[in-house]
Amino acid sequence: MDTVLLLTIAIVIFALAFDFINGFHDTANAIATSVSTRALKPRVAILLAATMNFAGALTFTGVAKTISKDIVDPFTLENGSIVILAALLSSIIWNLVTWYFGIPSSSSHALIGSIAGAAISAAGVGILNYTGFIKIMEALLISPVIAIVGGYIVMTILRRVLRNRNLFKANRRIRYLQILTAAIQSFTHGTNDAQKAMGIITMALIAANLQTGDDIQMWVRIAAATSMGIGTSIGGYKIIKTVGGKIMKIRPIHGAAADLNSAAIIFGATLLHLPVSTTHVISSSIMGVGSAQRVKGVKWGTAKTIVITWIITMPISAIVAAILYQLLNLFL
Repeated sequence: MDTVLLLTIAIVIFALAFDFINGFHDTANAIATSVSTRALKPRVAILLAATMNFAGALTFTGVAKTISKDIVDPFTLENGSIVILAALLSSIIWNLVTWYFGIPSSSSHALIGSIAGAAISAAGVGILNYTGFIKIMEALLISPVIAIVGGYIVMTILRRVLRNRNLFKANRRIRYLQILTAAIQSFTHGTNDAQKAMGIITMALIAANLQTGDDIQMWVRIAAATSMGIGTSIGGYKIIKTVGGKIMKIRPIHGAAADLNSAAIIFGATLLHLPVSTTHVISSSIMGVGSAQRVKGVKWGTAKTIVITWIITMPISAIVAAILYQLLNLFL
């Protein structure tokens, strides 16, 4: 068995491992509000999220195609298999570190930063597809801003609609709505996040000359969807705790508002074939909702920690991936 084929098999394994980790790392965000308000018990919420993630992952492929060709061109990538393997290892390391400390970091930022860092380490800055890379960066940077503003607007509208209602009774009814919003949130998460691993596997197949186009093969879609679903079923309780309670004290109305807003943004990005950070969008939606309720009600110390992690994720991932590429290139 030649080296390229062995590397391709390793990439498929690590890509599915990345999706598995993404399942319990990022999907925790999708159900955090419904768990914190007790609309759903943790085990039920995780089962719901796993099922809806699987369904969402099988439904679309546009984001996967963006990942596979818009950062670097896999057809011209020298030592492409080693580049992709280094990027995956870097992303997995960052996800595990932030999960251990319960920090909702972005798997998307980690993966995209890692691909760019490993590719530059292999072939210099000219290897990047700057048109596609800038488009992806714009989506990653703008989506949290839209989420904050959208969360503020949605919460403001809901407060006015419910201002003459008994808040206790309204919250009881909204808990039932949260079951639906958690399902929608998890589905949209699958439509965007699971596709990133699909795109990586497709890049590896192209780099190894095992595929000539950018179509996402059915076995790749099923494998990635299954891996994320299994990861989700394990759950990320540390991150649920941070997102569900350490940003602000969440009541059912806040959770429903944040879920609807973030689901709309994530699904909109999926339709545009743009990868966004579900972590950023969901956390930003909660901040926007909290600001509409009461600015001082948002725990800005926790928010600051999350934002700092967002900022440092991409450069750290890029540096780690660049180092890993050089190390792997010495031994492979």
